[in-house]
Amino acid sequence: MSHKPYNVLFLCTGNSARSILAEGILRKDGAPNFNAFSAGSQAKGAVSPLALKVLESYGYPTDGFRSKTWDEFAVEGAPQMDFIFTVCDDAAGEACPIWPGHPANAHWGIEDPSNAEGSDLAKEAAFVTAFKYMRNRIGAFLALPLTSLDHMALTSHLEEIGKMAGATGKTPPGA
Repeated sequence: MSHKPYNVLFLCTGNSARSILAEGILRKDGAPNFNAFSAGSQAKGAVSPLALKVLESYGYPTDGFRSKTWDEFAVEGAPQMDFIFTVCDDAAGEACPIWPGHPANAHWGIEDPSNAEGSDLAKEAAFVTAFKYMRNRIGAFLALPLTSLDHMALTSHLEEIGKMAGATGKTPPGA
């Protein structure tokens, strides 16, 4: 790839589970052609230990993760995003900051594994399921011929990826 690395931001409300999983997957699977970031509209301030445990169990690095607000990426000097994906329905429905450069975006909603109830094993299984759905979406994204797609075709492909197995089935307002 002769293009500079693409910057990708995964957004969720709390930036503790799904967006962290997505960032971790793309960090490894998309290197060196993609830089992965994650943030939340109302960051919880802590990353879910189960998100880190699942990433590590599948061989993904877990260093450097922190729960942060999306405001960090909407200020002067922040990396300019090429792609922004909302991974939870709440963030998809919120008024996002104005992102410089008009990045391509899509909604890739997946159920929040943090809401799983039951035994520790059941809760971990919910994180594994979210991880697998997200890894499938990111794999499909990485397979796209990004340099040869026009904006309309790219948007269509990104939206279709969001409808893959595990989609929450909710359509964000305005979609």
